[in-house]
Amino acid sequence: MEPNNQFKTNQEIVWCKGCGNFGILVALQNAFKELKLNPDQILAFYGIGCHGHMANYLKINNFEGLHGRALPLATGAKLANKNLTVLAVAGDGDQLGEGGNHLIHAAKHNIDITCVLHNNQIYSLTVGQASPTSEKGFKTKSTPDGVFDQPINPVAISIAAGASFVARSFAGDVPHLTQTLIKAIQHPGFALVDILQPCVTLNYLNSFTWFKERIYKLEETGYQPDNKVKAFEKAQEWGEKIPLGIFYREERLTLEDALLPQIKKSLAEMSLETKINGLLSEFS
Repeated sequence: MEPNNQFKTNQEIVWCKGCGNFGILVALQNAFKELKLNPDQILAFYGIGCHGHMANYLKINNFEGLHGRALPLATGAKLANKNLTVLAVAGDGDQLGEGGNHLIHAAKHNIDITCVLHNNQIYSLTVGQASPTSEKGFKTKSTPDGVFDQPINPVAISIAAGASFVARSFAGDVPHLTQTLIKAIQHPGFALVDILQPCVTLNYLNSFTWFKERIYKLEETGYQPDNKVKAFEKAQEWGEKIPLGIFYREERLTLEDALLPQIKKSLAEMSLETKINGLLSEFS
């Protein structure tokens, strides 16, 4: 990473050495650079988790919200100023646990934002509890006898809920992740990028090596992401083979295109001046 990177702050990075978050940080910076975006054109919202520290390292407009609430905040911002490139940066526990309902409705509404999902299959910030995506049988502090239920599949859920762009990439392959993020940000509608992000300190199962032995790229197999039934079927593939790439993509009316045409001015274009007497008269 060049020292004059316009998307790099001077803050000391406190992630564990070898953390998958480093790859995601570099890929986002590379994507913004290739898209020729300026830092003031981008707004990112974060939940709570190790991923949230990225608000200190990524030199754009950042807001760290409550646990699992990145998507509703991002939705509000996009409706207030549709000219911004808006991201919701979240973790697997954060977005699929506390924020699972928000993912479903953001996908259904098709708001033009990109959800960047750091999926390390464990709650790392609180040092090692099972998350919604932890493997069945995986032993953690909260599941000493092993996880008993099936992990949530963010790709399948997003396809079923109506997301118009659903992809998966790997923090250990920065070039592939960069290109996937570029396509997601360019897509006009809700985009989910599920990023396999090894936690080198607390998740001893889903390591960089474990993924590298299993992942393959859909685009190298002739797969076309235009059939929802086939996309959902491919989303079920996990274990000895794990697909990366774009599972599904379609173009349809976005939430802001549906709501904003009848509004003369967006919130960002309105004057900040407020006449208190006029407001009080409305409630008198």
